[in-house]
Amino acid sequence: MSKNIYNEFQMKELEKNPNVLRASERSISYSSEFKTKAVTEYKSGKTPSQIFIEQGFDLEMIGKEQPKRCLKRWRETFERFGEEGFLTERRGKGSTGRPSSKQLSIEEKLRKAEARIKFLEAENDFLKKLEELERQALKKKRF
Repeated sequence: MSKNIYNEFQMKELEKNPNVLRASERSISYSSEFKTKAVTEYKSGKTPSQIFIEQGFDLEMIGKEQPKRCLKRWRETFERFGEEGFLTERRGKGSTGRPSSKQLSIEEKLRKAEARIKFLEAENDFLKKLEELERQALKKKRF
């Protein structure tokens, strides 16, 4: 996130750019198409500032370091998740959590459920013993 604070006029100007989904006082949300294109152009040898200027951004408004920070984040996302990384939301309440790498077989599900049952039974036994110890300690206090 940039340290810039945008005023109403700057937010409206930013939102005129087709590569911007929305702009708030503190942040700019870029389109996934722009992110993909920027990463591709960066890999072909263009600088982050050059990419942003060619796409109609005013570096004086968004900050000279903003393109470099954005491209760094986007490259990491692209290398990790591919183009799909820009299309899905992986943060907050909209997130469905870590994607499962594989579907569990019925045997694996059963094994997992049995292990959980075993854990919960052990937890119950522990809590029963703890309650008994607390009762005994309370009895000793009374006498």
